Formats: sequence, C-alpha cells, structure tokens
Amino acid sequence: MSSVMVIERCDLNIRGNRSSHHTDKYADERLIVRRGQAFTIFLHLRPGNQTLKDLTFIVQTGPLPRRESDTKVSFPLSQSTVDTEWSASATNESTGNKVSVTIVSSPKAPIGLYSLTVDQQGLKTTLGQFTLLFNAWCPKDGVYMRSETKRQEYVLSQHGQIYRGTHKRIKGIPWNFGQFEAGILDICLKILDDNPKYVSDADQDCSARRNPIYVTRVLSAMINSNDDSGVLVGEWYDFSGGVHPGLWVGSGEILRQWVESGPVRYGQCWVFAAVGCAVSRALGIPCRVVTNFGSAHDSNANLIIENHYDEDGKRISDGDSVWNFHVWVDSWMTRPDLGKEFDGWQASDPTPQEKSDGVYCCGPASLRAIKEGELTKKYDAPFIFAEVNADVVDLVRLSNGKFVKFSGSTKSVGRFISTKTVGSDERHDITHQYKYPEGSQEERQVYEKAQHQNKLQQRGEEPGLHLKIKLAENMIVGSDFEVCAVLANNYAATKKCTLLFFARAVGYNGKQGESCGFASDKVEVPSGEERRLHLKLKYDNYGSVITSDRLIHLSAITIDKQTIDYHKAEKTIVLDEPSIEIKLLGEARLRHPLSAQLTLLNPLPETLWDCSFTIGGPGLIDGKPMTLKIGQVGPKQEARTTAVFTPTTPGPCVLLVNFDSDKLRSIKSSINVLVKDEDTPHM
Repeated sequence: MSSVMVIERCDLNIRGNRSSHHTDKYADERLIVRRGQAFTIFLHLRPGNQTLKDLTFIVQTGPLPRRESDTKVSFPLSQSTVDTEWSASATNESTGNKVSVTIVSSPKAPIGLYSLTVDQQGLKTTLGQFTLLFNAWCPKDGVYMRSETKRQEYVLSQHGQIYRGTHKRIKGIPWNFGQFEAGILDICLKILDDNPKYVSDADQDCSARRNPIYVTRVLSAMINSNDDSGVLVGEWYDFSGGVHPGLWVGSGEILRQWVESGPVRYGQCWVFAAVGCAVSRALGIPCRVVTNFGSAHDSNANLIIENHYDEDGKRISDGDSVWNFHVWVDSWMTRPDLGKEFDGWQASDPTPQEKSDGVYCCGPASLRAIKEGELTKKYDAPFIFAEVNADVVDLVRLSNGKFVKFSGSTKSVGRFISTKTVGSDERHDITHQYKYPEGSQEERQVYEKAQHQNKLQQRGEEPGLHLKIKLAENMIVGSDFEVCAVLANNYAATKKCTLLFFARAVGYNGKQGESCGFASDKVEVPSGEERRLHLKLKYDNYGSVITSDRLIHLSAITIDKQTIDYHKAEKTIVLDEPSIEIKLLGEARLRHPLSAQLTLLNPLPETLWDCSFTIGGPGLIDGKPMTLKIGQVGPKQEARTTAVFTPTTPGPCVLLVNFDSDKLRSIKSSINVLVKDEDTPHM
C-alpha cells in the first residue's frame, strides 16, 4: 500500500496570513507575505492518507530558478522551524484530514513572486503561489525598523506631504502614494523585471533582489526613463503631448499608465520621488520623501557652485546651479558593504541629473557618510554631499579674462531639509541628519575633509557696501506689488556705483526664464547712509512668464568698475496661491453617495479658461481620479462645483483636490474624511 498522502486541496490561509504579515491592505486578493516570518497553510487530505513523512517543500522565483542563486530552495518537513533559513513544520488538526503546515522564509531571500510545491518521494504537487516582500518587522531583515509607529508611517501609510517652495515659504502638498491599490504591487514587480540588468542576466538580477541596496539602486534608475523604458519622462519646459507635472495627485495613476502604454509624460523631481517612495513601500522598504531647499547641482564635482558674471552683471555660466528646492527619497536599511556605523537612512534620487556608473541613477548613499564627509562610501555620496553642503562663489570675468570673486556663501545651500512628521501632516526638519549646523566648527571640518584637504579661501569680506532685498507683505499671484533693493555704505568715505535690480521668472530647478522687471540707478551713498531702489512687479509683466511653481528670482548687483568692486543680493519669492475650500455636504457613509462642494476664488484680473477640479483618494474615489470641468471663470469670480462620489472603504480617508486652468495651475488641497460603516449600529 502506498504511503504517499493524497492532497485534495491546499488552503493558503490568505486572510490569516495577510493579517499577521501586515499585508491585508493590498487590494489584490492573494497570498502576500513578508520574509523571515512564519506563515501557515492548510493541506486537506484524502481520508486515510495522513502519513506525514518524507515531505520536501520547494519554493522558486524568477524565470531560471537555481539553487546556486537562492532562487530555488528545497527544505524538508521538520519537527520545528528556524528563523534563519527556509524551514517547515506540521501539525494535524482535530478533524484528522486537515494538516496545518507552518513555513518560515529566509530573512535574506530574494523578494518576488514564488511558486510553492511539495515533493513526496518524487511525486510533486503544486500548492500555489505567493509574493514575498521585505520585512521591516523582522529583526534579521536588512530593512528592520524598531519603532512600530515608524513602520506604520514609512511602510504602511498611503498618504504623505511633499514640500515645495523656497526656504522662507515652505508649502506642503498632499500626495497619495497608493501602494496598496489594486494591481500596483504587480506593476512594481514589473518595474524590476523591465530593468536592463534583468534583461541582460535574469538569474543574477533575481538573486540580487535579496539586497535592499540593490533594489533601491535599480528603482533609482527605473523611475526615470532616460536609459530604459522606465516610468517617467522628465520635462521642465515644454509639456505638450503629456500631463503637466503639477497635475498629478498620486502615484497609482502614473504607474497604471506606465504599464499600459510605457514611459509617462511628464515628471519633475517631486513626482519622481513620490513614485519612488510608493514603489519602495509596496515592496516593503521603509521610505520617506525628502525636500532640500537651496539644493546645489554640482556638475563638475568640485563641491563648489561657481556663478560667473561679465562686467555688466550678466550671468554667463550655465553649468552649476542651485535649485530653489529638490526632492528625493530616503530608504531605511543596513549597509553591510560599508560598516554598521553607516546603517539607517540612505538617500537615493530617481530624478535624472548626472550619470552614475554610466546610468542616470543616484544612491543609495548613507546619511551618516554624507554628514561626516565620507565621500569614498558608495553610492554617489559626493554628489549628494554637494547638494546639501556646497559652497557658492560669485565671480566676475574681467576684460583681460581674469576672474575676480565678489560674493559668495557657505550657508545658502542645504536649508530646511524637510520630510513629513511621523503620524501627522506637520513638517519635520531633518537638516541635522544630513549636516552639522551651518558655520559650526564640525561643519567646516567636514567640508575641508570632503575637499580632500584642499585649503579653502578665508571667508569674511572687509566691511563695506551691504546690499539686501526687502519684500512686500502680500505677494499674491494676480496682484501688483513692490520690492526694494537696499544699499548701505559702511565705508568711511562716500561710495558711487551703479545699482541694478533684476526680476526674472524661474523654475524650481533654478533655470531662469524671461524677465518680468528691471530697474537701475547711479547712486551716491554717503558713509553710514543707505539708498533704495524700488521695483514694481506688475501682473501684466510677470503673469505670462512665470511657471506653475509661481517663482520669481530677484537679483540686485552693485558695480564699481573703477575699483573693481561688485556686490550682489538675491532672493527667490514664491507668490501666494488661492486656497480651495472643501465642504462636505452630509455625513460620509460606506457605499452611500457623498457630495463635496469645491470653491476657489480667481485672484487674477483676467478670465481663467479650461478650469477643472480633480479629486482622488483611496477608499473614496477608487481607480482613476475624477475630473470635473467647469469651463471659464471671470476675474475675481469664484470657481465652484459639487463632486459626488461613493466611499468604498470604512475608516479614515483623505480626499485630495487639485484645481487647474490655463493660467492658474496645480492648486492643491485636501480634507480628512471619516467614513462610517453602514453596518455599525447607531447609539
């Protein structure tokens, strides 16, 4: 009589396993588990076939599973499981024909889609499939986080705040990461399968997916499409043929569009980072979105941002630049390749700026390495160090070709580095995690170390002319307002010079657009006194040239060609935007229509055309966001509409709202919505 037991069916215990593995939020109804943690399945046997011996389980992933690559593992049924490698144990249920099998995956196993098979004396039975993810709850996993509140934020939260603007006017915009929406996890796995490393060597690539460092670097390359068929096409000027980056409100729609039709047009840094964060969280890697205000782009890797001007004050260099803000992601993991002291947050940047190892990607680089100036530690630490800690030098090129320094700063780069606070929508300043306090002895020592012991020029100009820019109280888009350049003379003698005051539209990446204002004067400033030059900024001049970021760059320069004395002051202002009023008309109840009244006052002195509100939010508007077109809105008139939607998920949700038009773009707001379960009894 054969001793082989007959398995009539296998119950993967999807609901129970998903609950214990913190994967119950995934909309896809299948077995999704986290590595290094036990999961239980039930084998239903034919009566009389209860023999549990000589059983071997086989798990495999990838197109070419191999034992040598750890993409195929066989392990016997044992008395008990262990938490360091694949193992299995079993117990008979009280019914007699049901066997409970506990399987523990290796905490270092490659992530991905697995098949599960049982081998009985050469007779193999397929039990099903499961998806294995990184596990921030497992102490032996490289992405382990001790804090449960941080795991809830950096792995399980679907909503976030992304900070933009300038260091003096920081504004958070809501974003829906949507990593648990239907189909998103499969899209994230497809991103890994579409990467060039997989195409060239699928076996090696799938094996390397055990390492969160490797996966994070692959995502940094694949979120942009510069070298491959990645997710997003970057664009900062011409948005025809695609979606303006400011219109996106969540990652899910972008990922779904990519899987349907290839690289999505268009993204800018906050969109690249937000999609990268969503994919990382979906795969189980703790991740946060980070904004750096005054972010340097050091194109020649000398850790100095050099601005060149001619003798008339005109900018003549276009290599280095300082962005008003730049957004990337930090991912949490150990760094066995660098040493334990470099564990923790690692910065990576999916926005394509410079190539790394021949590919447009950046990171992951240890924040500890960046803070301490350890620029030999991979990956791309010098570039990220410069982003947060480069010195800025302004140079005038004289007619004889010689460059003369006339201004500079050691403090203007890397300000108010920001991310969302754990458990709330407040801004959390993490500048101290990237650098020592500006001007401190430690910060200067680190900079000198990063410069490979090159002696830096002594800072501190001789007291003399001091130039600054003063702003108006209210600078609302659509209004006219006045700014002022103030020149003070601390010399003992009267000074004569030419004072120039420029206003230009500017993108958040520091690229200057067209002029929207200019004033000049030849001034004579007695010792101890000051002179002012006013510049009226009119909507008629700036309205047609500013971008959707609503940024204007002001630059004041003094020129004394006789003494070769130059001074400069500059500020970037972000114009205030109108707010969207969101009013719920009634109580939010599960599977009951709910109306929301949306209102925005047009602050412009001209008509807005092609106006629309777009709303989204998982649990409220599932799938593609809803767009409500309202046509034209006259000057100083209200844009108003009512959106009707049906909540599908009980509990706390977030309704995201975006207003768009031809002249006023990407106005965002959100409101928390508590959806009551209709089955909950009324008290």
